[in-house]
This record gives sequence, C-alpha cells and structure tokens, in this order.
Amino acid sequence: MAEGHTQVIAATPVREVDRDAAEGLAATPAIDARDLTKRYGKVEAVRGIKLEVRPREIFGLIGPDGAGKTSTFQILAGVMEATSGVANIFGSPAREMRSQTGYLTQSFSLYPDLTVAENIRYCGDLRRISPQQIVARGQQYLRMFDMDRFADRLAGKLSGGMRQKLSLICALVPQPRILLLDEPTTGVDPVSRREFWDALAHLSADGLTILVATPYLDEAERCHRIAFMHQGQILQIGSSTELCASLNAKRIELRTPDLRKTESILASHSGPDDDILDVQRFGDRLDLLVRDPDQAQQQVTEELTRAGVSIEEMHVDQPTLENTFVARLRALGQDLHSSEFPSRHNHSSLRGQIAIDAKSLLKDFDGFTAVKNVSLQIRNGEVYGLLGANGAGKTTTIRMLCGLLEPTGGSMELAGATGNLRSEAVRKRIGYMSQKFSLYDDLSIRQNLDFFAGVYGVPDAEREEKIRWVLSFSGLEGKQDQLTGSLPGGWKQRVAFGAAILHEPDILFLDEPTSGVDPLARRAFWTMINRLADTGAAILVTTHYLEEAEQCNRLGMMVAGELVAEGTPSGIKSRQTGHLLQLIVDQPQRAVDLLKHTTEGWRVSLFGERLHLITEDAPEIAIQQTTQQLEAAGLRVFSAREDRFSLEDVFISIVEKARLEGKVSLEK
Repeated sequence: MAEGHTQVIAATPVREVDRDAAEGLAATPAIDARDLTKRYGKVEAVRGIKLEVRPREIFGLIGPDGAGKTSTFQILAGVMEATSGVANIFGSPAREMRSQTGYLTQSFSLYPDLTVAENIRYCGDLRRISPQQIVARGQQYLRMFDMDRFADRLAGKLSGGMRQKLSLICALVPQPRILLLDEPTTGVDPVSRREFWDALAHLSADGLTILVATPYLDEAERCHRIAFMHQGQILQIGSSTELCASLNAKRIELRTPDLRKTESILASHSGPDDDILDVQRFGDRLDLLVRDPDQAQQQVTEELTRAGVSIEEMHVDQPTLENTFVARLRALGQDLHSSEFPSRHNHSSLRGQIAIDAKSLLKDFDGFTAVKNVSLQIRNGEVYGLLGANGAGKTTTIRMLCGLLEPTGGSMELAGATGNLRSEAVRKRIGYMSQKFSLYDDLSIRQNLDFFAGVYGVPDAEREEKIRWVLSFSGLEGKQDQLTGSLPGGWKQRVAFGAAILHEPDILFLDEPTSGVDPLARRAFWTMINRLADTGAAILVTTHYLEEAEQCNRLGMMVAGELVAEGTPSGIKSRQTGHLLQLIVDQPQRAVDLLKHTTEGWRVSLFGERLHLITEDAPEIAIQQTTQQLEAAGLRVFSAREDRFSLEDVFISIVEKARLEGKVSLEK
C-alpha cells in the first residue's frame, strides 16, 4: 500500500463530554458569526449568515460550488475582513484570534523539496513557536499519524494521503483551539480518508473544535452537525439524521434487467409534484426518492408491467445525505441543465464488443513492480470502475491500457488494435481525462477548448456547437475568455471533461474526473457518462469516492498492483463476509477506543454519533457481547442493529485482508 497503516492513538487522554455537559458548553460558542456579509464589488458572496459552533464539535459546512464556504472560512480564520457583521472565536474577534486558529486551505502548499520535519519546523517558525516546542509537538503528531518514520522524507515524495496528514500536522503544531479545514481530503484514497477522519474524531474528543467543508457527503455524515449553505446563506442546520428526516421521503432501491429503459419510463413520472421525486441511475440499480413508499412501489410495478419490464428487487431504505442535498437544491431551482450533447457519431453498433482486452499486464520501474499480472476486459456500452488506494497501480494501469505506457509484460488489445496502440487511427477513438494534467492554466477556457478540438481533429463544422455545449455543461456561458487557472477546482473539472469528449470517442478514460466537484455537478457528470455509455462508448473511471463508484456497471479493486476483486457493485458487496453493526452510544469516541483494543482497528469506525463495527459473529450474538462490553465500561448503548455494508466498508475490508495475506506491506 502507498502509505503506512495508521492506528491512530490520541496524543493525550481522551476527555469525553456527556450530553448535559455538552449542552452547558454550548452557551459559550467556539465560533459565533452573526449577520456576517462579504462583498467583492457587486458580488455578495456571504449574505448575513448566523452560525454557532460548540466547543469540541466537528461541524460540517456543505453546499454547491460558489456557495460562499471559502469566503466564510477566510473571515473566521482572520485572514480577510468581513464587509459587515460579527465573527468571534471564543468571544473575541476572529482577526485577534489568529494565533489560536489553524487553517488548512484548499490550496495549502507544502514545500516538496523540504523534508517532513523541515516543513513542520518552517510552519512552526511562522507561528513563532519555540524550537523546542516545534520538535516536541512535531514528534507527538507524527507518532499520532504513524508518520514518525518518514520525518526525513521529502514532502514531494509522499503519497496524496500522507501529504494531507502532513498538512494537518503543520496546522496542529501551534496547538490551535479552532481548526478550519476547507475540503481537506479531495483526492485522498478511502483508506487514508478514514484514517484522517478517525484522527479528527480524536482531536475533537481531546478538546479541539473543528469546522470542515467537504464535497463528499459520506464524510459530512461523520460531523456532529451540518450547515447547508447556498448562495451565501445558511438554509438549514442539524445532524445528518435530522437533515435527512426533514426531507419527509424514503429511498427505494430498484433492480431490473434494463436500467436504461426503466430510468426513461420512471423519469417521465417523477418531479417535485409527483409521488416519485427523483430517479437516479447507478451501475446495477436505480434509486427512487419517494413520498409514500407503498404507493410508489405500486405505481412502479404498474408502469413497468405495462412496459414489459420485470422487477428483480425493490428495497425501501432511508434517504442519504446526498439525496437530501440534491433535493434541496432542486427545490431552489438550482438543478444543472445543459443542452443535449450535439452528437454526430453513433457508436451503438459497437455495443457488446470488446473495447479493451488486457491479459497479464506487468509493469516494472527500476526493480519495483507497480502492476502485477492484471487481466481485464471492458466492452463497449459499459462503465467500468477501477478502485484502489493511492499507489495501488491504477494510474499506471490506465496509462498502459490507453497506450501511453509500454507494459513490461502481458498483452493489450485496444479498439481492435494490437501492437502499435499510439497510431493516429487508435488515438482518434480514445478520450483521456488525466488526474493531474488536463488543461493549460495560462490559456483561456476558449483557447483550451480550441486546442483540444484541434488535437482531436474535431471538424470545423462541429467545433463551435460543441464548444458552446461544454460552456453550458460547465455553467460558464459568457466566461470563455476567463483564464482557466483562475477557475475553482470543480469548474475546471467540468471543462476538462468536456474537452475529453469533444471528438466523441468510443473509448473514454476518466482518471478521478469528479475530484472536488459538488454533488449536484457530480450528478450531471454521471448523467453524461451514462449517456455516452448508452450510445456505445466503453468507459473506464477511477474514483476515490466510493458512493460514486456504485454508478459503474462493474468494478475492479486493486491492491498493491494486483486486481483482487471484480464484479458488479452489488455482487462485490454480497460476497463480503461478516456483518456490519451500527450502534449509537452516549460516548462514541470512548466506545471506539475501547473496541479497538479488543478487535482489529479497521473493523471500527465513527460517523458522528454512529459507530460502525464489522464482525464475523452472528449479529444477535455480536450485538449482545458488544453491548455488554460497553456497558461494563460505563457506556450507555441507545440502539444497536445490523446494517448493510457500504462499498467503502467492503473496500477497507478487502485492503486489510490483503494486508493480512501479505499482499500489502507497510511503506518503508
């Protein structure tokens, strides 16, 4: 695996707060913003928000791109003055409390040519911490994140997850009372993300107040409370459970043999005034958001029977936070609408043919084997997801599959061609959206699109219409002359995606295409990806966001260069052994620490007030034993039940079991 296995250990004894004490602390908020506004010329980015965050709380801020989250963070961090209103940190103006505020920005930059220890020392010096304290605190947090053995490694040689941990350590060395984290895990793999959030839970329990913005709503569920921000205003605050319950809706998972046809039928009967509020397509199911599940199930059965479509399964469940987020934005008229893609080339005749055929692919780099005997087939009309932790070999595999990198061993067939995969004929059939490089920052949006249209050979007669579509899809109409480098990450990803499909490739490689993109824009991405697959394109996607991975028809999971699991999202989850228990207790962090002493650490995780435990025992026995263990330690268990595995739970389990089998070694 790309980085050391982290068993997070609290740096100081965990000081739990019971509910009554927490309510008492709430009388003196850690963060108090009232009537806060921020204007940039005629643009009002923050519009009179009111926000209170309690001491020791992990508070989440969610909202679409451009909602005003980053401006709010900058005001609270004391690096920017508000236009009007009050922003207090523990009762004092935010600007006067900068020494007690840690701020990790979206673009926080480590110095790649400095070592881990030198980066920590530099950040400590900037905050005027004594050399002795910098060393002591740096060692403390390096041990906490299991990074002490990497102190002499250059920051530029760290994996993405480890860079984010080092950035967090740099923010923690001054020992702030408030920690502001603006999208801290964008581009970080699922294993590192879970370790990162386990660390935040410990820091919160030890007394730190944390305000975090994230585009990943499964992460937001780990916060104690969440604020939904839109167009500079806070519209709703509550726990994830409260926000989802306020929707007054249920979610139905529907499986049929023809998802494309079923989606078309049910979408025509859905909307804000219908019983079916929303229809979302995943790789092997549809999710329906409904008012009345009984009535909706009857309607679905009647409509599909009339259309001759059979139903394999219907399962009623609670809505997700992402369901709630999208529904709220749509109610505000914020759904992303773009014109129909101006397609000029139909690939439907290719559906079902093998587009990519790899057999025993091997890649060595100076004695290091990055990819080990990977074999996979992807057909036209299919969306295939390649998953893995940082360093698992995904990007190397993609570069071999699309002909950019010569394999050390094995064979490759791409678009029916073998041998020279870099020929012009093959290249014109391929689209590639790279993880690290897709656009030129010093060119305007229009110049970038013109350049890629030329590279891909888009005919002049089609070019103008397709560029207009990209601008519409990206929400950037009228801004084509803006420098690409000035775009926020989410908007830049939309332009890069549009540039990759201008020539209508029948094979498309997308390496983390929605990294940092908000949920509504992510939905638009996947609507377009599915449309391309429906027209016959073969699509390979990588993503670190495993709820998104469920949108793929099939998945392959890579660990240490090997393909260790493959199948549909539901198929992979159904093969998972053991059971997932969800418990709600009065002292969740203390409960997690207790259970981690008696079982493997990866089996226990905290999501706000909810505790997840993976067990190999029968659910009834495991619930009884776990409840007895916690109550014997003086903890109260309010509820305990078996729950369904998420794809993230399965992925973490697969990685950890591969480690036990010796397939994954700790980074040296």
